[in-house]
Amino acid sequence: MTQRTSVGVLDKTAVVLDCLASGPASLAELVDRSGLSRPTAYRLAVALEIHRYVERDADGRFALGPRLAELAGSAGNDSLERAAGPILDRLCQETHESAQLYRRVGTNRRCIAAAERASGLRDTVPVGADLPMTAGSAAQVLLAWEPTDAVASLLNEARFSAGTLATVRRRGWAASVAEREAGVASVSAPVFSYDDRVVAAVSVSGPIDRLTRSPGRLHAEAVMAAGHALSSALRR
Repeated sequence: MTQRTSVGVLDKTAVVLDCLASGPASLAELVDRSGLSRPTAYRLAVALEIHRYVERDADGRFALGPRLAELAGSAGNDSLERAAGPILDRLCQETHESAQLYRRVGTNRRCIAAAERASGLRDTVPVGADLPMTAGSAAQVLLAWEPTDAVASLLNEARFSAGTLATVRRRGWAASVAEREAGVASVSAPVFSYDDRVVAAVSVSGPIDRLTRSPGRLHAEAVMAAGHALSSALRR
């Protein structure tokens, strides 16, 4: 139950967000869940939509928006980035490929940590680089555990399908071959927060000549182990 304060509009805003935590809602459903008047519920939901705390799904219902996930992700940045260094270094040494850690930022994914192989042909992704959420194994991982209606607009432009995301959820890792960039393959696995949300994707990437057209056979186990290690670090 939402706590009450002396700031009424803030209390009502929190009620709206709490009501949407149980799933998308039409305006009528939001009024029923919240106990707010229809004009108040609508005014607050639309204001929150402008600031991206609320969004509309494919059916026009109100749902929690991407800004909440971005803020939650930022709160865990320090601990995740501290843990990432040695884990990515180990992953790079084990697979002999470049390793990266990505976090979703709106409609992009951002590289927040990386480890590069010492020599030879490599796939270099600079820390801070933003890549699209419509291609690549890391994008698949960051979307696979999202509600279907929350990823529908991205899937319209993506180089992978809803069926691909279902496969990623089932087996726990994703692979891509020349999906984001010609000649490059990658394997990615999820990083889970303490409440079992996917907050990042850990990846290895490199030339198809080395990773082959079935990169998961080579590196899925190592990448999943890195994902488990990062998830454990966050939960601690």
